[in-house]
Amino acid sequence: MNKEPILVVMAAGLGSRFGGVKQLASFGKNGESIIDYSLFDARRAGFRRVIFIVNETIREDFRQKIGVHAEKQMDARYVIQRLDSLPAGCAVPEGRVKPWGTGHAVLCCKDLIDAPFAAINGDDFYGRDAFEKIYGFLSAPHGRGEYAMAGFLLKNTLSENGFVSRGVCRTDGAGRLASIVERTHIISTCDGPMYTEDGTVYTRLPEDSPVSMNLWAFTPDFMEELSGRFPRFHAEAMRSNPLKGEYFLPFVVNDTLREGLSTVQVLPTFSKWYGITYHEDVPFVREAITRMTANGEYPEALWE
Repeated sequence: MNKEPILVVMAAGLGSRFGGVKQLASFGKNGESIIDYSLFDARRAGFRRVIFIVNETIREDFRQKIGVHAEKQMDARYVIQRLDSLPAGCAVPEGRVKPWGTGHAVLCCKDLIDAPFAAINGDDFYGRDAFEKIYGFLSAPHGRGEYAMAGFLLKNTLSENGFVSRGVCRTDGAGRLASIVERTHIISTCDGPMYTEDGTVYTRLPEDSPVSMNLWAFTPDFMEELSGRFPRFHAEAMRSNPLKGEYFLPFVVNDTLREGLSTVQVLPTFSKWYGITYHEDVPFVREAITRMTANGEYPEALWE
């Protein structure tokens, strides 16, 4: 078995709030995407294998803009996140067009996962430090169910242009994840971060709360958890939200934690996260990348 860690890039989202294919948006001087910067950081951290999870409609455009560079630097594979790529007994309800979420995206890679792996969002800028910590974890020996995640400070992950979704974490005294709660509507206010569940009542969150930005490190057995738990999610989604219910990675992690089947080491990073939830985020992220490039953190042309 090839034990070299794998980087799994989730890039199949439809970008409904962004208003376009944000995976392919340009941010660097030579048209580099956020994924290009993640690949650059991941490769200098040590990663040599990558799996891209993409939507069928953007596969060729994705390969021409991003894949061709990655293929020269890494062992690159492609997986299509199809609605009907489901475990036995599960079916796509009539009218469903929305992807099934991050847990399902990674599950689509099950035939290619033969080693410890990291999973990331394709539209998030994580920074070099986070990739180095994740790769360092994956490179060390770990037993079944021994996972890790990069823990960002909530205040370093907010958008000034609208609400965001974050997995808010609680840790124990040893820095291990105790639980994670998906808050799907967090806003930045003059009084600090706040979230709502009903669109009316807002509750304050500590700005230094560790949050998951979907930068995970898993041992290969996690694929069994994803596959085995999907039918239960699917049955509930068919009852409550058949067209939009999503199978989130944090939900599966939470279940394994609660059942005593896993531990998750939270690897703190104080890096500033950048992302493009909204189209209005684009100039802000471009400015940040320009600044980091001027400071020598990245070359002007990543792939030359």
